[in-house]
Amino acid sequence: MLNTPFTIGRVEVPNRVLLAPLAGIGNWFVRLQARRHGAGLAVSEMVSSFAIHYRNEKTMSELLRIHPDEGQVSIQLFGQDPDVMRSAAETVAQHGAAIIDLNMGCPVPKVCKTGAGAALIKDPDTAVAVARAAVEGSGLPVTVKLRSGQRPGETDGYALAHRLVGEAGVSAIGFHPRSAAVHHKGAPDYDLAAKLVESLPAPVILTGGLRDREAVLAAYERTGAAAVMLARGSLGNPWLFEELLGERTEDPTADEILDELDWMMGAAAEHFGPERAARWMRKAYPWYMERLGAGKAAQGRLQATDSLAAAQAVLSELRPLLHCAAVPA
Repeated sequence: MLNTPFTIGRVEVPNRVLLAPLAGIGNWFVRLQARRHGAGLAVSEMVSSFAIHYRNEKTMSELLRIHPDEGQVSIQLFGQDPDVMRSAAETVAQHGAAIIDLNMGCPVPKVCKTGAGAALIKDPDTAVAVARAAVEGSGLPVTVKLRSGQRPGETDGYALAHRLVGEAGVSAIGFHPRSAAVHHKGAPDYDLAAKLVESLPAPVILTGGLRDREAVLAAYERTGAAAVMLARGSLGNPWLFEELLGERTEDPTADEILDELDWMMGAAAEHFGPERAARWMRKAYPWYMERLGAGKAAQGRLQATDSLAAAQAVLSELRPLLHCAAVPA
């Protein structure tokens, strides 16, 4: 079932395995990597509606950049002001987004204290107004990523999902069945997700706790969700998309992993320039080194590099050793 198409509003998505929005990570080349390995749709990192409305230079040139090879892209916005969201959504549509996703689940205090992110779960009237403004401003299908509630045991997100679809015209809900307070810890409440799937007259896209093939398939079957969104489980392991779509059965070789890392370094340089790319890649090296079974000493050497050329030199030196150390996911 995961390799069959489904629709979000008027947009047909070719399969049911998506890349989730990843704050500070999901730029065009991370999204493109997921699409190269089979993701039916990729969602951007969250972007401030205020930064778009006021035409922040970095936001406009970097965070809204869509690569021509990506295909359909969903851009995630956050913010609590309906008028600003309407303006931002219109701009995002003009920049080529196919779908707009609204973040109403981010637990980070600096986001919540503004009234955005997971704070909107406790302010449903504003949440509905913000979502309606995004629909009206963009003319695009709008999805909303929600948590089950702000604190453990709360299910306000379940109720809000129904209002967003019924009153604001939201086309689908991305549901993370953990509370905002626990971030990514604890067991997701897949029974609550299944209840939402059964009762909501719109697709529910499941995220949270989907780290490997077995976990994804079990949660997908248990909840009956329309689709799944991979987040941290896909970092350093884009082959997971292929596995879930039935296009791959074997683990990637050490050469494949190193070649993928090399591709990402080149794409980062294209996007940021070599100097900024070298800094950005420090967050990405562990994704691949851990998959290769590299020890702390090897990882430390790579993290200590101050340029992409230096990192490439370390990887070239380590490549024979990494061939021996590579372990399955």
